[in-house]
Amino acid sequence: MTPEQIRSSVLLTPQHLYERQQAGEEMTILAVQSINPYTGRPSFTGERIPGAIDTQAYEDFQSPPSPAGGQRPLPAIEVLQAKARAWGLRRDRMIVVYDADRSMTAARAWWVLKWAGLCDVRVLDGGLPAWIAAGLPTTDDATVPAASDIVLSAGHMPEFGADDAIRLAEEGVLLDARIRPNYIGGPVDPGQPPRGHIPGALSAPAPDNVTDYGNFTDSATLAEMYAALGVDGQKPVGVYCGAGMSAAHTVLALASIGVAASMYPGSWSAWVHDPARPVVMGARPHGKSA
Repeated sequence: MTPEQIRSSVLLTPQHLYERQQAGEEMTILAVQSINPYTGRPSFTGERIPGAIDTQAYEDFQSPPSPAGGQRPLPAIEVLQAKARAWGLRRDRMIVVYDADRSMTAARAWWVLKWAGLCDVRVLDGGLPAWIAAGLPTTDDATVPAASDIVLSAGHMPEFGADDAIRLAEEGVLLDARIRPNYIGGPVDPGQPPRGHIPGALSAPAPDNVTDYGNFTDSATLAEMYAALGVDGQKPVGVYCGAGMSAAHTVLALASIGVAASMYPGSWSAWVHDPARPVVMGARPHGKSA
């Protein structure tokens, strides 16, 4: 496939999505709504892409937190299946997910749905802001879909756990998708988990995947950015973050340039559950252990 075909297999531009809608193509569009965990503000402002079905980022695409599973464990497959049926998901239809926040929550939904065995899942590049900026129509009407009988199964996306992380850093490329201050680490309040990173991990903040306008940067720039970190298509690549949200964003960015990467679903929040696991402080992959 050409770079354009690879990118469009996971990312759709607003104009491309609109043209396919106008052509009468059957598809399912999921609006991934959320409440900002830092500001408490909801992402939903009353506007939807016509036909979009509401989903909840922090309810539908994760399980409740657990010490071993981290802040955002993967959903139980039977629970996700029940929701997928209620959303009317079908294997013969493309599924498009979007959000209003640089595709951060949409990428998690994309990863979880792919993990559950759905093949044709794509993210609207730039999300609702890009759709509106393109002058395309919105609605405040909620869509009530016809239920389906889809059957899902877990394990269709590559993932790794704590036991594989350091080996992956030694034999391949382990990317830390959190913002750089969290990677570097520093003091924490009493009772809070340590900050820092997994030994050998390279800092690759997920916000760098997008432009100032919120859409994914062009493929050539993404390829150059990750090549500088050793992602050359020859070595295995793994990604983690704080709890499996930003990591999914980076897996999606890499998929858009034809690079397959595995994800650590529990990420840092699960890693630090075991105090015996090493924590590295500083800006270098192998700094002084905390």
